[in-house]
This record gives sequence, structure tokens and C-alpha cells, in this order.
Amino acid sequence: MTTTPFSLPPSPVWFITGCSSGIGRSLAHLISTVHPTHRLVATARNLSSLSYLPQSNNTLPLPLDVSSPTSITTAITTTLSHFGNIDILVNNAGYMLLGDTESSLTPAGTALAHEQLETNFWGPASLTLHALKQMRKKTGNGGVILNVASMGGRLTVPGAAYYHASKFALEGFTDALAKEIRPEWNVKLGIIEPGVVKTAFVTGVRRLEDCEGYEGGDTPRKVMEGFMEDEEKQQLWSEPGKLAEEIVRVVLEVEERGLAMRTVLGPDAWGLLRTELGRQMEELEQGKERAVRVGKEGQLEEMVKAGFI
Repeated sequence: MTTTPFSLPPSPVWFITGCSSGIGRSLAHLISTVHPTHRLVATARNLSSLSYLPQSNNTLPLPLDVSSPTSITTAITTTLSHFGNIDILVNNAGYMLLGDTESSLTPAGTALAHEQLETNFWGPASLTLHALKQMRKKTGNGGVILNVASMGGRLTVPGAAYYHASKFALEGFTDALAKEIRPEWNVKLGIIEPGVVKTAFVTGVRRLEDCEGYEGGDTPRKVMEGFMEDEEKQQLWSEPGKLAEEIVRVVLEVEERGLAMRTVLGPDAWGLLRTELGRQMEELEQGKERAVRVGKEGQLEEMVKAGFI
């Protein structure tokens, strides 16, 4: 089947989650002011937090709780009724659950852990599938789906196990789903991996209760918390406006350059991921002999032929 070259329409419809602050707010503001011909669906849990948006026929603020399937369905239905389609989905909403992971054994801790996965993984996964479903039916026009993960989707810090679980899950889901998409659909799926950003993200952190046995200010988790809460160090973090500009650039360049599976944003993210991937490669090489001796001749080649890589 012949594939029509991908191109965005002159007035594409953006659907962005988490627009109350940070990257989402900067992105929504940028689109509504610098790209006024683009149509925008800006969402947040509290509709009042979107009052900064200009009143325009091209802008539709909507309440959305990404942890609620009903809220997701309502927002998608309203968008399709209002604008007719979605051309660009940016799954940006999320937060960090921080604390001693062992404390999630309590009923309250278990509930917090489940809420983390609902917001950071299940919500974006559902929105991705809703968007994909209507994008693939647009006779080759397709669309772009960007899932904002984090450098924390490929490396970890102490005290944020469930946050990392959610971001690793989102990356794996996105990567695997991209391999299911038929070329003629023209749906481009990618991951954004920011480093640390000067947003309300830190103040929006939710916390597990302290756990017996992890007392003291020098535990790995407490040291990491100290870094995150240091206002002087936060001045070195990336500006959300710059990330928003880069995300728009990524989308607008898809027609000419295609879309990378992973787009790293921030010198910290790039450097730390380079170091982490280098460490993993060293471990992989060191374990080659053990790995090979438990297998069979031709095993790797058949897996490659089957499309595992």
C-alpha cells in the first residue's frame, strides 16, 4: 500500500494534558499566542487554573482527571464534537510520589502507589489509544502522539520507585505500541525525556510516610530530597518555556525529519543518560559469556528475523 507523505494540516488540533503549570502551561501558552491559527485543547484537573489562556474560538479549556476513565472519555468526546479531530496529543500530566518505598506496604501507602501509576501510566496509555483510534481512521492524515516521560524513564534515584515504575512503563508501552502502527496510518509516536525543570513539580510532590529503619538525614532518599528542595540548585534547572519551544519544534519538524522514538531535553538528561547507558553496556559486555553459554546456535538470528529488534 502506498503511504501518503506525512503533513500537518494548516490549523492542527493540539490536545495537551497537565496545562495548569510547568511544561504543559508553557506549551499551551506558546501555542495559543505564537501559533494562534493552531487549535488547542488545554486540560487540567481544575478548570480555573487555565484562566491564563486567551479567549478564542481556537482554544478549548477542558477539565480532565487523567486517573479517571470517565473524565478521559468525556474530554475526548467533547474535543471531537468541538474540533472534529485530534492531530497532536501531548501527554504531559504527572507528578512524583516520593518517600521510603517500603512504607507502601501500609494500606495508605499502597493506595498512593496505585494512584501514581493511574496518573502517570494508565491515564496517558488510555489517552494514547483514544487518540490513535481516531488518527488512524483519517485516511492517511494521521497525527503525532508525544508521551512526556522523563530521564527517570531510563535511570533512577532513591525514594521514587513508583515514579520510575510509571515512567519505565510509559516508555515501554510507547515503544511497543509504535511497532504496532501501520506505516499507511501516518501516526507518529514518540517519547519526550526531560531532565529537571523549574516547575511546580517539586511543590506538587506527594509523599509516602517515613518508614521505621530509614531514619536519619543521610539516607539516600533524604539526600536526594535535599537536592530537589534546594532553591539555589533549582536555579540551574531547565526553563519550562524552552522545553515547550523545543516540543513545538519537534512536532513541526516531523514532516521533514521524522520523529525519533526518544527526544532527550536538558543537558542533565543527556549527560546522565549517556553515563547510565554506558554503564549498562559495560555490564552487558561483562555478562556476554554467561549469556551465550545458556543458549543455542541461531537463537539470536531467529529473534532478529522475527522482528524483536
